[in-house]
Amino acid sequence: MITDEKFEILIERTNQPFTGWNFSYITDTGRMSSEPLSWSYGSMAVPLIQNATSMLDMGTGGGEFLSMLRPFPKVVCATEGFPPNVSVAKDRLEPLGIEVVQVENDNQLPFKNGYFDLILNKHESYSCKEIRRIISENGIFLTQQVGGQDYLEINQELKVPINNEFQHWNLAYAQAELKQSGFEILECKEEFPYQRFYDIGALVYYLKAIPWQAPDFDVEKDKDQLYEIHRLIEKKGYFEVMQHRFFIKARPI
Repeated sequence: MITDEKFEILIERTNQPFTGWNFSYITDTGRMSSEPLSWSYGSMAVPLIQNATSMLDMGTGGGEFLSMLRPFPKVVCATEGFPPNVSVAKDRLEPLGIEVVQVENDNQLPFKNGYFDLILNKHESYSCKEIRRIISENGIFLTQQVGGQDYLEINQELKVPINNEFQHWNLAYAQAELKQSGFEILECKEEFPYQRFYDIGALVYYLKAIPWQAPDFDVEKDKDQLYEIHRLIEKKGYFEVMQHRFFIKARPI
C-alpha cells in the first residue's frame, strides 16, 4: 500500500475538466514542457492563409489554434472527428464565419472536388486520395504529424502494450503515400524532441486526455508503476519522454 501523501495529492488533483485541445492546466503552470521544434507550423500556415481564397482545417479540436490565425479567406471550413470537441469548436469558430463539420471517415469528406486551395492538418489523420480530390490544382497541403515512435517511454514505464498499428508512421512513409497520390513534396522535416513531466499528476492528466497512447491505462490498476515514475521524478526532477514529429508541405501535380 502506497502511503506517500504528496503522490496521493498529485493523483487526486488530476480530476480536472478537459475540453477541446487545451493543456493549459499543466503547461501554463510549468508542470509539463516540450523541447521546441526547429520549425513553426503556425509561422508556415499564416502566409499560406493570407494567399488563400478557400481553406480547410482538418482535426480542428476545439478550434483553439485555428481561431488565432485570423484574418481568414472568404471560405473557411473545419472538420473534427471527436464528438465532444465538435460543439466546442462550433461555439468558438462559427461566430467567426467558419463552418464546422463533424467527420467520421477520412475517405469520405463532404466537400466538392477541388474546393480548397489550402488544406491545413495538424496532428490529424487523413486520406491522401481524398485530400487530392478536394484540393485545387494550385493548392497547398500543409500537415504536421505525430510519428509512430511518439511517447514510447510512457508505455515502457507503465508496462502497458505499445500500439503497433502506427509504428510505421514516419516522414518517409507519409512522403511516399503523398507522391503515389499525385503530390509533389515542397518542404519536409522530421525531429524527435523531448517532453518533460515535472510531477506525476501532470502525466496522469495528459494520459487521460490522450487515451489512445495507453488504451488500458487505469490509475488504480497502474498505481504501482505510476509511483515508480513519481519516485523517478522526485530524484531527477522530471520524467522525460521522446516525441516524434514531422511536417510536410506539398502540392498536387
